[in-house]
Amino acid sequence: MAASRQPHPHSESVDDYLKAILALGGPDEHRATSTALADRLGVAPPSVTNMLQKLAALPTPLVEYERHRGVRLSPAGKRRALEILRHHRLIETFLYKLLDYPLEEVHEEAERLEHFISERFEQRIAAKLGNPDIDPHGHDIPAMDGQMPAQTSRPLAEMRELGEFVVASISDRDAKRLKSLTKYGIGPGVHLEVKARPMEDGYSVRVGRSAETIHLSHDAARAIRVQAPRSTPAASRTE
Repeated sequence: MAASRQPHPHSESVDDYLKAILALGGPDEHRATSTALADRLGVAPPSVTNMLQKLAALPTPLVEYERHRGVRLSPAGKRRALEILRHHRLIETFLYKLLDYPLEEVHEEAERLEHFISERFEQRIAAKLGNPDIDPHGHDIPAMDGQMPAQTSRPLAEMRELGEFVVASISDRDAKRLKSLTKYGIGPGVHLEVKARPMEDGYSVRVGRSAETIHLSHDAARAIRVQAPRSTPAASRTE
């Protein structure tokens, strides 16, 4: 019987798994469950288990996997995940700032391109953009050495206090929702004032200097990360 074929460590599918594990693990690098990976990647749980076993069995393992305990990235897997994330966010910034792509379209385009650019091309893009630290959605761009700043923002859906916050980033995973948020003027650096305690159907907020109060669903609130304005105490800024 033929041996099980091993995935190429730099294939598109492998990169997608590594990025998903990085995102689900968060700053503290918690183990991601197979169920969460299946939901995020849109694949069947048995396929996830099969792939994780293969990635753990590579000559240089990309993940540390234990059945029923979940998975986290190995040092090699984390390096690759951060490299692809850097590619992705630099491409998004390039498309948005230099090619005038609408904000809601850059994520999908970058998903296609991130696997194929060379390190030289990556460096040229970064230099052309002035070596940016964040992408158009407000997400941190990993440095060349893989370093990422500590996360200081929280999802709006986790905030229980009233008052003013600054949008740190908005999720790029749902183009329709992103287009809706940008239509309201919600984006990185914009001030949001939470006008009332969270209700069953969402949040009442005021955007920037507008006098109008708008309604945000709980899904929309989960897609917006905020932090305290610099002039106010930073008690709500820690994770």
